[in-house]
Parts: sequence; C-alpha cells; structure tokens
Amino acid sequence: MTWTVRVDPRLCLASGMCAGAAPDVFALDGEHARVLPQGIEPEERILDVADACPAQAITVHDGSGVIGPRRD
Repeated sequence: MTWTVRVDPRLCLASGMCAGAAPDVFALDGEHARVLPQGIEPEERILDVADACPAQAITVHDGSGVIGPRRD
C-alpha cells in the first residue's frame, strides 16, 4: 500500500516547513509547495508534516480516504 500526498495550492502559504522536514517528499515551487513522488510508502513523519502545516494545506490519503492531518 502506498499513500498519496496532496498540497492544496489555494491554501499553501509556502512556509517551507514541509520541504525542510521532508525534502524527499516536498519542494517549494514558486508560491506553493509541491509533492515530488506520485506515491510514498507509509511513514509517520509525513503525517507529522501534515499535522504541522500552518495552513492545513497538506492531506495524506491511503486506500480508505484521508488519514492526515490527524484531528484531535
């Protein structure tokens, strides 16, 4: 199983937090972050990045739906 990660460009503030924490998954591309790979192996670090996004622009999807950011 792989996860799909998405960045909503309408919400992204290009803070660079995601690219700093996971440069193998995210890159800053002008005014927005973008996801580098099409699918990634499940990894807690990516959920942590989605949780920490100041704009809540990152979503993580598995086969059943959205799993990140995690809600309290």
